[in-house]
Amino acid sequence: MAGEAQADCVFCRIVAGEIPATVVRKSERTLAFRDISPQAPTHLLVIPRVHYPNAAELAAAEPAVAAELLVEAGEAARAEGLAAYRLIFNTGAEAGQTVFHAHVHVLGGEPFTEGLV
Repeated sequence: MAGEAQADCVFCRIVAGEIPATVVRKSERTLAFRDISPQAPTHLLVIPRVHYPNAAELAAAEPAVAAELLVEAGEAARAEGLAAYRLIFNTGAEAGQTVFHAHVHVLGGEPFTEGLV
C-alpha cells in the first residue's frame, strides 16, 4: 500500500537499515545517499522515508514530503560543494526508473554538455 514500507523495495530496506548505503544527509522524512552506480562525479539519491512508486504519486498524496525532498536535494548538493547540479526524477520504466520508490537523482561535479533548456 502506498505510504507504507514495502518488503520487496530496496529503498524501503535502505530506510529500515537492512541494506547498507553511504548516507550523506538525513532528515525526519528523507534520506540522501550515494548512488552505487554513479553517472557523474557526484551522484546522490534523495528519497522519502515513506513509500510511493514515483514522484507524481508522492506529490499528490503528501505534497509537504515532496517539497522537502527538493529542499533536501538542494541541501545535499550544497553539502557536496556543488554550485551547479542537475535534479532528475524518472517516472516509469520507459523513462529509466528501475526502483519504484519515489526518488530524485542529484548529479554534479562536471559540466553537462547535453541538457534541456
